[in-house]
Amino acid sequence: MEIITTIVGQGFTKDMYEKLRQGVNWDDEPVDGWIAHVVYFDEAGGIHMTNIWESAQHMQVAFANRFGPVMRRIGIPPPHVEVNEIFNLSVFQATG
Repeated sequence: MEIITTIVGQGFTKDMYEKLRQGVNWDDEPVDGWIAHVVYFDEAGGIHMTNIWESAQHMQVAFANRFGPVMRRIGIPPPHVEVNEIFNLSVFQATG
C-alpha cells in the first residue's frame, strides 16, 4: 500500500537540505520505493516535505540505511513526521 509522508521542521535549513540531497545522492542513485518528493520552505525558514512511497517498509528501510545516517552526520534536528496510507493517487503531468 502506498503511503504519503508529511515532514515539517524548524532548524532544518536549505543548506542542510542540500547536504542531505548530496549525501544520500538520490538524484544519481534512486532510493528504492521512493515515488515522489516535494519540498518548500516557509517564510520563517521551516522546511515542509511531502513524499510518496511504495510502502511503509520501503520508507523505513530508506531511513534506516540512507537518510538517517546522513541526517545524523549533518546534525539535522528531528522533524515532525506524519505517515498516512494513500486513498487515491493520480499523476497528471511529469515535471523535471
